[in-house]
Amino acid sequence: MTSTNDIRRSFLDYFGANGHTIVPSAPLVPHNDPTLMFVNAGMVPFKNVFTGLETRPYKTATSSQKSVRAGGKHNDLDNVGYTARHHTFFEMLGNFSFGDYFKEQAIHHAWTLLTKEWGLPADKLTATVYHTDDEAFDLWRKIAGLPDHRIIRIPTKDNFWAMGDSGPCGPCSEIFYDHGDHIWGGPPGSPEEDGDRFVEIWNLVFMQYEQEANEIVSELPKPSIDTGMGLERIAAVMQGVHNNYDTDTFKALIAESGAITRTATDGDHQASHRVIADHLRSTSFLIADGVLPANEGRGYVLRRIMRRAMRHAHIIGAKDPLIYRLVGSLVSEMGGAYPELVRAQPLIEETLLREETRFRKTLENGLRLLDEATTGMAEGGTLPGETAFKLYDTFGFPYDLTEDALRTQGLGVDRAGFDAAMAEQKAAARAAWKGSGEKASDDIWYDIAETLGSTEFVGYASTKGEGEVLAIVKDGARVDSATVGDSVAIITNQTPFYGESGGQNGDAGTITSLGGLSADVADTSKPLGRLHAHQAVISAGSVKVGDTVQLSVDVDRRDRIRANHSATHLLHAALRKELGAHVTQKGSMVAADRLRFDFSHPEALTHAQIAKVEADVNAQIRHNEEVTTRLMTPDDAIAAGAMALFGEKYGDEVRVLSMGKGDDNHYSVELCGGTHVRATGDIALLKIVSESAVSSGVRRIEALTGEAARLWLVDREDKLRQSAATLKTSPEDVPARIAALVEQSRKLERELAEAKKALALGGGASGAAPAGPEQVGNVSFMAQVIDGLDPKELRGIVDGNKKTLGSGVSAIVAVVDGRATIAVGVTDDLTGTISAVDLVRVGVEALGGKGGGGRPDMAQGGGPDGDKAAAAIEAVKARLAGSPG
Repeated sequence: MTSTNDIRRSFLDYFGANGHTIVPSAPLVPHNDPTLMFVNAGMVPFKNVFTGLETRPYKTATSSQKSVRAGGKHNDLDNVGYTARHHTFFEMLGNFSFGDYFKEQAIHHAWTLLTKEWGLPADKLTATVYHTDDEAFDLWRKIAGLPDHRIIRIPTKDNFWAMGDSGPCGPCSEIFYDHGDHIWGGPPGSPEEDGDRFVEIWNLVFMQYEQEANEIVSELPKPSIDTGMGLERIAAVMQGVHNNYDTDTFKALIAESGAITRTATDGDHQASHRVIADHLRSTSFLIADGVLPANEGRGYVLRRIMRRAMRHAHIIGAKDPLIYRLVGSLVSEMGGAYPELVRAQPLIEETLLREETRFRKTLENGLRLLDEATTGMAEGGTLPGETAFKLYDTFGFPYDLTEDALRTQGLGVDRAGFDAAMAEQKAAARAAWKGSGEKASDDIWYDIAETLGSTEFVGYASTKGEGEVLAIVKDGARVDSATVGDSVAIITNQTPFYGESGGQNGDAGTITSLGGLSADVADTSKPLGRLHAHQAVISAGSVKVGDTVQLSVDVDRRDRIRANHSATHLLHAALRKELGAHVTQKGSMVAADRLRFDFSHPEALTHAQIAKVEADVNAQIRHNEEVTTRLMTPDDAIAAGAMALFGEKYGDEVRVLSMGKGDDNHYSVELCGGTHVRATGDIALLKIVSESAVSSGVRRIEALTGEAARLWLVDREDKLRQSAATLKTSPEDVPARIAALVEQSRKLERELAEAKKALALGGGASGAAPAGPEQVGNVSFMAQVIDGLDPKELRGIVDGNKKTLGSGVSAIVAVVDGRATIAVGVTDDLTGTISAVDLVRVGVEALGGKGGGGRPDMAQGGGPDGDKAAAAIEAVKARLAGSPG
């Protein structure tokens, strides 16, 4: 028996030997078509080559392309498990010619491979052609020798392929395999064509026309070939079975689920085992290609597929999570062809286990409530839409699972009633939002989000992508288009641009289109937390709603932002390690040029503490450990030791970032939705440049990373060298030289102060001559005005005068830079009747000041009017004259 892996390899080898470049499968998330949720056909990765928008170094190619059909118009989900050939995940074998060969060689290759290389009996094969394609009809007769009755002309669109309403198109030629008359059905085009006897195994598309608005307008200058053969279908044919689920890959997965659950894989449980096997493949490949469960977009479709598989695990009686235990078997079957499965196996298993553990609780509650709601309903009955909505809204039971669960009982669901209940809830939510005090300017964003849906962020894995323009906002109003010079916000269905949130700045970059648009994006905001609004100025061309655009993030700026963001996580962990568990984040700002981190701590950090924190972070950077991401519920994440970040609003699922190497496991584990480095070494370097107070109990660190940190250090080194040159010493000796100069300066200052004091006391030119003691009333009084004397010297002079007097009062006024300071001293024998405080206050008032204080024996104060120094002395004398003494 030929294995599926052998068939895949044989197909690629045949076309490789015939001059085709073997091209690896593209990821399931398309990068060249924003209108597609997933790659759903083998030609999707080559779409731009066929249209001439992209050139590649080869003219012919072959591939085995991973494909998923589980969302949008290409949605096979509900049929999976109940039919022989419906799958959510499948592989499409194909050969392609980009203007090289055309119909004759395509038909030749197909017939040669099927009948000569693979040995399929010619009498089992039938071909179809478009009813007007006489050329293809004749080629099938010539090359394959098929009789006319096995070359069937089909007049419908089934045999005419188009890329869209406009673009390349052309007739098709499909090849069918006859499984035998023991199976009901007729050849294509017959009344029994819907039977399972004749199965399409290969479709050859002859791209030869260009159409506009569904009308053919010209022939293509370079006709091309696009073919698609479902690997699962051809495997069934070559392995002698009629049902795809009886092929080797599916049999192995189904046998494993049967063995683990100890249930039969046929009979009542047959469909459930098939669903599990199929959905295991799609979920595993989607996760391997970077899609993770979410509540919107691609992540929602992934979660929907997961939950359908998990419900069928419940149906067959699995008591514990099952799906994740099958990943090893899938890797064994398909990991050789798709190494990304091997690399992602731990993430796939963890994601499936977490989702199933969480969903089993929802499932058990939902099914119990559903049983209660349908008790007594006869087959053919319909569950009210309001009931289905209550299950969804209150208990988290998805509508599609309600529909799927009731199908086995022959019951339906009132979808219109469900939609009406959903609409009513949205209307109520909108009314509540309008009454919540939100800004009126946000109303436009609410309208966009409600009518067009949220923006899907695809920027964790890529900095480039395509998007469809959903809305354009100019001057606070929605517009249909914008042109050169317009400053607008552009909203697309998906984007690699990160919208500002959680302290991280939004991305900048460019938006372009093949129609000539060029827009410079200065920032990306995140209105309502659901939309990504690209704040752009149109520099060339124009843009309108519905356009497909290319979005390119400024990679250098993004790299610097995510380095700073990851550094804040390491900084947080280092601060907690050094200062204690009381440290928590109180805010942050992550920009391209710097980072700011606010944290709780009651006092300033010492130089040694700052140095230790900085050293710890840089040690983690040098370890260059990979940064890992997991999705968890907030409660589970916090229970696992993750730190919740200030300012983040968490839904029912969060991204958990782990980085660095700690004593037990990771150095830092935090909840965060921002973009981050792939490994800590990408940060390169952290330098703390300041630590300061923000408010009581909150400190702030500002820091630089990478090239900015290096340039900061270079600048400091330059300043050190300049200082050394000025000081005429080496950079290494600058601290000692400065210390010596400081000590020399202090010595000179002391000497200068002593000289000024001696000069003042000697009646030199710097002040009035010291007045000898004079009698003021019954009290001896000594006073002096001294220019340029440091006010700190006043008390010493006053004390000296008091000793000279023996008994009496001394008043000294020092004048420096126009401001005066007065000091008054009273000998101890007089403090009972005379207070120095009272005397100094009248002097201060004369100097234009207020107050003054001290003790009864010594007081001091000052004022702004230095030219009133003599008046201050006279004021003290006048008060003293009126004092009892």
